[in-house]
Amino acid sequence: MTLSTDACLTAIAEHSRGFAAAVRDNLDARVEHCPDWDVADLVEHLTEVHWFWRTIAAERLAAPPEEARRPARADRSELVAVFERGAAELVDVLGGADQDAPVWTWFPGRRDIGFVTRHQVQEAVVHHWDAANAAGTAWTVRPEVAADAVEEFLTCSLADADDVARLGRTLSGPLVLTATDVDRSWTVSQADPTAALTWSPGADGPAAVSGTVADLLLWIYGRVALPTDQSERVAEFRALSSTD
Repeated sequence: MTLSTDACLTAIAEHSRGFAAAVRDNLDARVEHCPDWDVADLVEHLTEVHWFWRTIAAERLAAPPEEARRPARADRSELVAVFERGAAELVDVLGGADQDAPVWTWFPGRRDIGFVTRHQVQEAVVHHWDAANAAGTAWTVRPEVAADAVEEFLTCSLADADDVARLGRTLSGPLVLTATDVDRSWTVSQADPTAALTWSPGADGPAAVSGTVADLLLWIYGRVALPTDQSERVAEFRALSSTD
């Protein structure tokens, strides 16, 4: 079961506030998992992400907004304030929208505002972690939010049949992710070497990767390392999924 719209909006708002607090006095720090960026670049990135999807949702766009419309980067002294306004506007726009309204998205399986609302949760959560990690401050996520973000990733970001053919790669067997703090496991598999990767709830075999549900989300996005005795299959999974 996915998060309700209200729960998604609450998570976006909470993690946006946490992000702003973590970056406010730390704009010069490096971002560990985006090595070419300092925190100011991270703020600008998430500000642009919010503008992009807010514009699509508010205007019910059937294609991405034209590049010429993208706002100029704010002055350094205004970066955080501009981010905060944009994040609040994103929550307002998504909260006032019909979640079934058709709009452009990058995911062929779901092109409606509900997809935008759900996906913006993990944008806020993971980048909040980036900011907190750069500042050396605490970061937490509600287990139900992290679990839904894991399932959203597995639904939308695994290779389809065209990707499998293009990449020339396969998954050699089921890969099981298991949360140690909540009763949740996910099995990623492939019906045959040419098929799309799919997932199902539960564990179809021993866990390849296990950790708290928050750590599993961060592991999926390459932010933390978790032990595994199935390193080859994990590498296959990495090659057949996208964190862009």
